[in-house]
Amino acid sequence: MKIGSLNFDKYPIFLAPMEDVTDPAFRLMCKRFGADMVYTEFVSSDALIRAVNKTKQKLTICEEERPVAIQIYGKETDAMTEAARIVEEAQPDILDLNFGCPVKKVAGKGAGAGMLQNIPKMLEITRSVVDAVKLPVTVKTRLGWDMEHKIIVDLAEQLQDCGIAALAIHGRTRSQMYTGEADWTLIGEVKNNPRMHIPIIGNGDVTSPQRAKECFDRYGVDAIMVGRGSIGRPWIFKEMKHFLKTGEELPFLSFEWKMQIMKEQVLSSVERLDERRGIIHIRRHLAATPLFKGIPNFRETRIAMLRTESVEELFRIFDEIVEMERVS
Repeated sequence: MKIGSLNFDKYPIFLAPMEDVTDPAFRLMCKRFGADMVYTEFVSSDALIRAVNKTKQKLTICEEERPVAIQIYGKETDAMTEAARIVEEAQPDILDLNFGCPVKKVAGKGAGAGMLQNIPKMLEITRSVVDAVKLPVTVKTRLGWDMEHKIIVDLAEQLQDCGIAALAIHGRTRSQMYTGEADWTLIGEVKNNPRMHIPIIGNGDVTSPQRAKECFDRYGVDAIMVGRGSIGRPWIFKEMKHFLKTGEELPFLSFEWKMQIMKEQVLSSVERLDERRGIIHIRRHLAATPLFKGIPNFRETRIAMLRTESVEELFRIFDEIVEMERVS
């Protein structure tokens, strides 16, 4: 599979762009475990052209994480085009346009998945950005605005005609947000449309090695994108790559090994920010990780873990959890 000048081996798996999740440290960790391409957090075009410092920091990428895509969102053609030129200076491998974020503060203002209610503007922005930069431009979007407007099959052709190099599709509508099950049938329909010739990347509910293989085999997608399934579980890429290569599950990864990875995430977050903010940032991973499921009488320990603002205290709790797991 090829996107622009990038060549990917069979069964490529990408780390999806996620706000407050796909920071540089997490991207590097997912790359270490086998992610074939990673995406930054999504970047506001308006904030970028206003040179908001926090937004500009999201453009920071390093050689070790390549290939890497920077994703931008917005609702105005001029702002998105100018932001695209700024992103090009950061030299990512790909520039991705976010037409899929469903949250109210983005979609409710007409950006992200909000663009699914204004297809002419979406296409105008896409054409303008493609013409403005030399980078491969890709798009990430959803099936449609709601269940009555699943327009992705026709929309995919229109976006392809704008000159994009690949299309990622989340198998839900905007109105679904992240509820219910992702519908991959329409993703497969786009992929199997004889008029489509760009790579199609499937996204939504890919949370196990077996499901990853099924998505490739049943729907024929060129790549899959893993989002929420990686939060608190960056080793999911290692598990998936092994299964896709061998047809067998990865040999058992010990609880202690996984907890050590969580410690590494904490330290990376603290190093990037500071102790208090770094720990607050990592709480999303700690709250989402499947590691602690099934540990009896865990509620009080979980509360303490998610409240502490000290690395020393957090690691003490981690060690207690390892001991709890040993005796459970």
